[in-house]
Amino acid sequence: MAKPKQTFEKIAFVASEVPEARQALARLSGRYGSVEVREADAIVALGGDGLMLQTLHRYMNDRIPIYGMNRGSVGFLMNEYREDGLIERLSEAEISRVHPLSMVAYDIHGKASKALAINEVSLFRESFQAAKLRISIDGKVRMEELVCDGVLVATPAGSTAYNLSAHGPILPINAPLLALTPISPFRPRRWRGALLPNKARISISALEIDKRPVSAVADAVEMRHVERVEIEQARSIDLFMMFDPGHNLDERILAEQFRY
Repeated sequence: MAKPKQTFEKIAFVASEVPEARQALARLSGRYGSVEVREADAIVALGGDGLMLQTLHRYMNDRIPIYGMNRGSVGFLMNEYREDGLIERLSEAEISRVHPLSMVAYDIHGKASKALAINEVSLFRESFQAAKLRISIDGKVRMEELVCDGVLVATPAGSTAYNLSAHGPILPINAPLLALTPISPFRPRRWRGALLPNKARISISALEIDKRPVSAVADAVEMRHVERVEIEQARSIDLFMMFDPGHNLDERILAEQFRY
């Protein structure tokens, strides 16, 4: 027996500040109505990928599926913008479940700061001096010293973002993997990074921190002067992203690998 389609009649609309998104918000709210997010069957986000990430973060623990429509530029995480048939599009949408990364960053004073990242956790040098980093996986040191501009850990959902720009691998959305990718590595010069199981516990320590200060960034949240960063997948948090059939995140990530 075919599984009945879920109905999405109560919609909460959110939009970025760009004029195209605000105009779309007014038109769609007038046509379909808009409820408070906590009452919604689905959230429709109008903007670009930045707005989608902001919306996912803002409603991280609400377990409400989010359907993006592109009123921005790239729109990798968004669906095509159309005003007609929205209820039907929501009912037919394919839903991808993703988990964010949990980051705990310890600064030079021992203070711990926590943040979540949907795309990636990155460490960067703060000065003209290259960073020196030690990388441990599940309590075992795997690289004693990486001299670089930085390093990042990306989720499958984030593997086509900054990770791809840093020449990291593209990961299928359902792959049980994380990408560990260096940013402008100097030594070892030929190290291209590693694929890690998504259950791995990653610890990155900054060396010579008085001379080579390092910052840590979880998506858009930055901590400066960090001494050590602990990263693992937050498997208890489920995020639900909705895509039109034939244009889901699996298809987009696969297609991205054949672009030239």
